[in-house]
Amino acid sequence: MKQNPVPAAVFIILLTLLMLPQGCKKTSADSISAIMDSNAKVEKLSDGLKFTEGPVWHPSGFLLFSDIPADTIYKWTTGNKLSVFRRPAGNTNGNTLDREGRLISAQHNRKLTRTEKNGKVTVLAERYQGKRLNSPNDVVVKSDGSIYFTDPPYGIKKEQEELGFYGIYRWKPDGKLTLLNKEMVRPNGIAFSPDEKKLYVADSEKLHMHVFDVKADGTLTNGKLFAELPGPKDKGVPDGMKVDVKGNIYCSGSGGIWIFAPTGELLGKIAVPKAVTNLAWGGKNYKTLYITAREAIYRIPLNVAGIQPGKGN
Repeated sequence: MKQNPVPAAVFIILLTLLMLPQGCKKTSADSISAIMDSNAKVEKLSDGLKFTEGPVWHPSGFLLFSDIPADTIYKWTTGNKLSVFRRPAGNTNGNTLDREGRLISAQHNRKLTRTEKNGKVTVLAERYQGKRLNSPNDVVVKSDGSIYFTDPPYGIKKEQEELGFYGIYRWKPDGKLTLLNKEMVRPNGIAFSPDEKKLYVADSEKLHMHVFDVKADGTLTNGKLFAELPGPKDKGVPDGMKVDVKGNIYCSGSGGIWIFAPTGELLGKIAVPKAVTNLAWGGKNYKTLYITAREAIYRIPLNVAGIQPGKGN
């Protein structure tokens, strides 16, 4: 059901000042107004769901998103029409599109999958060196067709773990699965910079974001702290993230969506009524930010376009 819009942009400068992470420089109001108009509002599109995640905009003009405990991927179309895209769905978490527009899903049933154009679901990865993955969480596709995903343990019990670590992986079109990093505590949201020379990864336990250099062979190096996102965890943690065409990084965090410049400077924050889990660019010009937040989904218009899934990340 469509609800009344909730003002958001009016809070962004105040929240920047109140919640500025240590080590981040605040920027001028001009930087914020370039991203969001002062009268922009967060609009609730639907609620009454269980736990929403993994939004991705399909170029045919609809939004797909996951409801993990409901084991469902939903389809939302303009006019606030909500329908079931797939059920059961392997308790899908993160979703994106590959270079051919096929749905790539990180599933809590310990699989990375691809939905073929005929609707068939292909399992791309479920084991590393013979051991079952934990519970693939979020996913991004590189321009060479390789798929990067995170694998924390949120979808399984401790006694079900086989690997003994929580990794960042790359799946290549030839089927090879490579472990890229296993040093993060709870790797979660994942996104490339527009030139794909940087990979950003959120750590939901440590309340920060890491950034890695992406080498020519696709592996990662020079991992370091990019930004801290402190705040009450019940208001949200670093989870899903996306990048706009200017290279700004949008990451869920306490109180809403935190926006960082490529330098690590905090530009501001979009206040969202419920704890944000993930976000995705969409709409006709990819200037609308769709937001999953616990049992609801929202959207807000922005002035900067995001990177389209299948066209970058």
